[in-house]
Amino acid sequence: MSELSNGYDDEAESFIASRSPTIGVSIVRSWAKSLPAGTKVLDVGCGDGNPITRTLIREGLKVHAVDASPKMVSAFRQNFPDTPVMYKAAEHLHDLDESFDAVIAWGLMFLLTPEMQKIVIQNIGGVLNRGGRFLFTSPAEAATWIDIRTGRKSVSLGTSKYQSLLSFANLSLIAEYDDEGSNHYLEAEKR
Repeated sequence: MSELSNGYDDEAESFIASRSPTIGVSIVRSWAKSLPAGTKVLDVGCGDGNPITRTLIREGLKVHAVDASPKMVSAFRQNFPDTPVMYKAAEHLHDLDESFDAVIAWGLMFLLTPEMQKIVIQNIGGVLNRGGRFLFTSPAEAATWIDIRTGRKSVSLGTSKYQSLLSFANLSLIAEYDDEGSNHYLEAEKR
């Protein structure tokens, strides 16, 4: 189980306990406000839903969520019993029977191998409706580091490589942001 979650199933309790309730909220709130009320959003790598899913719901969006950690999915269900959530790895999004107007992947992409990131971006391009928006976090520069929580390798491909992968998935990079926690965001739109 923890393989699909990149070690986060084993670290679920400590991650949930230490997750900042404010980091990322201002950017995600601003992004959510730019979407029409009721927009159908897929939260990929949702964790327990705090604070990202909570922010999306408070802004009036219709959230569906997926996470590759059974423990995170269980915690999510306790926190948001009325919000659909599935136990599913991001690389299997192509199996979904529905499409979305927006997708968010906060704190996920860089946990995946470069090849898996390419697959996930392709899958997200496949589940987004035309004009749909995709927001994800990863450092702007290409870099490799060890995730302090799991001890596993993390990889940012860098903005220029992400731009190329997005283009291949029929997505255009439209904006970049940074938040108070030094997280870098890339926003794309489906052509």
